[in-house]
Amino acid sequence: MSIFQEPIAEIIWDIKYRYRLQNQIIDHSIEDTWRRIAKSIAKAEKPKQRRFWEDQFYDALTGFRFLPGGRIIAGAGTKHTVTLFNCFVMPVSDSLSGIFDGLKEGALTLQEGGGIGYDFSSLRPKGYPVKHSGTIASGPVSFMRIWNAMCATMLSTGARRGAMMAILRCDHPDIEEFITAKSDPHELRHFNVSVLVTDAFMQAVKSNDQWSLVFPLTEEDQITSSPAKSNSIVFHRWDGKDIPCRVIRRVNARELWQKIIKSAYDYAEPGVIFEDTINRMNTLWYREWISATNPCGEIPLPVYGACNLGSINLSQFVINPYSENAGIDWIGIEKTTAIAARFLDNVIDISRYPLKVQKQEALNTRRIGLGVTGLADLFVMMGLRYGSEESLQIAKEIMKKISYTCWETSIELAKERGSFPLFKAEKYLAGAFVQALNAETREGILKHGMRNSHHNTIAPTGTISLLANNVSNGIEPVFSAHYERTIRLASGESQKHTVTDYALQQWRRHHPDQSLPPAWTDSQTLMPEQHLKIQAVMQPYIDNSISKTINIPIDFPFEKLAAVYTEAYQLGLKGCTIFRPNPITGSILTDTVPEEQVDRCCILE
Repeated sequence: MSIFQEPIAEIIWDIKYRYRLQNQIIDHSIEDTWRRIAKSIAKAEKPKQRRFWEDQFYDALTGFRFLPGGRIIAGAGTKHTVTLFNCFVMPVSDSLSGIFDGLKEGALTLQEGGGIGYDFSSLRPKGYPVKHSGTIASGPVSFMRIWNAMCATMLSTGARRGAMMAILRCDHPDIEEFITAKSDPHELRHFNVSVLVTDAFMQAVKSNDQWSLVFPLTEEDQITSSPAKSNSIVFHRWDGKDIPCRVIRRVNARELWQKIIKSAYDYAEPGVIFEDTINRMNTLWYREWISATNPCGEIPLPVYGACNLGSINLSQFVINPYSENAGIDWIGIEKTTAIAARFLDNVIDISRYPLKVQKQEALNTRRIGLGVTGLADLFVMMGLRYGSEESLQIAKEIMKKISYTCWETSIELAKERGSFPLFKAEKYLAGAFVQALNAETREGILKHGMRNSHHNTIAPTGTISLLANNVSNGIEPVFSAHYERTIRLASGESQKHTVTDYALQQWRRHHPDQSLPPAWTDSQTLMPEQHLKIQAVMQPYIDNSISKTINIPIDFPFEKLAAVYTEAYQLGLKGCTIFRPNPITGSILTDTVPEEQVDRCCILE
């Protein structure tokens, strides 16, 4: 049987991942691609062990059991000037020179294929005086337009498709302009946007209180203002510290929350990111405060932070699919996970980095992000409906197995290679996430250390899931049994393909006369609560975060959406994103699905 069971899978490989050097084909088969990747990543091993680990990596890649991030598949072992990292977060400095230095750094990162997250909250609000120049600030949204134009220009030069996340605090004075910035279908199309939501804001929403929109005092302000003498200046928690801020105005918290939700309802953005939850559960709580994520939200990072990604393809670990004794190959998952975690640790040492400061941050923390894809297909093949109690239990067990295997592998790697440089055993073990681990794992950390500061995530896997014969994306439900997918060819032209879900392909092979498997569920039939429950049972085992979109039908009542966001917060999720078909972004719940609407920024291509 051909490795490529869907015609589009081979096309994806050919145009996105097949290695060509000056029009000369180097990868003659997908096996050549796997061997190229395995050999490249094994270069981080000791010389006498390289062949052994090359074979281990190759074995994990075969049959699409382990899917590295697209940057790795396309770039490892090639002469292309690209990074193997999907995810970066970069700073934005509140000065004209700082802004344009940041713009330059962003261009260099996008040029090599990285996706970038930015917290624009450091920029003065619109109308705020800039005393040393005698001018007034134009506000964060105005500068986001410059970044957006830069990204469009980089794409026009043939750079790999990268994109950006723009984040603004819920207490920034320009938050209302930010919330509605993408209501114009021509505005900021190279950004995803999310609001950074705090515990204090959620409490104010619950209590229906007034909410202060503030901005930290600049050095100029502090020379002329005294917090003790001014009613408009308060000590306010900002970036994890209580600092003097000027109150620009006050709004009703519940009304602001409704504006966020209404915008998401009308045109699918902004998402929300729960800042305090992220930092409470950050394993590096003792050395960094995080206020931004990569473009799809699954990797919270400090400034200049970086992370490389990969996914275990769960569809390849179902034993006896569509039978009464269907089960899971737990031994296979554990073995592949251990190899994949070592693989991703090696990527840190062999990758290029657009900037030296990104390399230093990556080496200091050695973050990796190993997740899963094909979860919904696994459910279908095992006869479980997505969101059912049985599916929740299986999802929990899978993520627990992968999580603990990663932590154990990281301990073993620390014994072999040493801990990440910023590891401080006592402080690391005091973190809330690590405290929740079992005693055996914590004892191993204390005795041997940790190779990687972070280990697991759930990333969107749109393109690499297509490569793997159209398995379901990440932990999302199956989108549809069949749909049209538009892809861009190397020539720039578009081409449409009808694709069939992987689990359905397997069903039809043995049941040609039956339309759908008994447990078939797709995104058009699920309620938000089922999405949230799947995400919630997996989050406790994920030290990074989860990229998950809650699809809701066009006729879903707006009045019920506030409860979805509130429940996401109460369940301890680190973020929430919804998608409802709308005039601005179109509809993904149709038979025709343009690539631009399905693949959000920074997917694991």
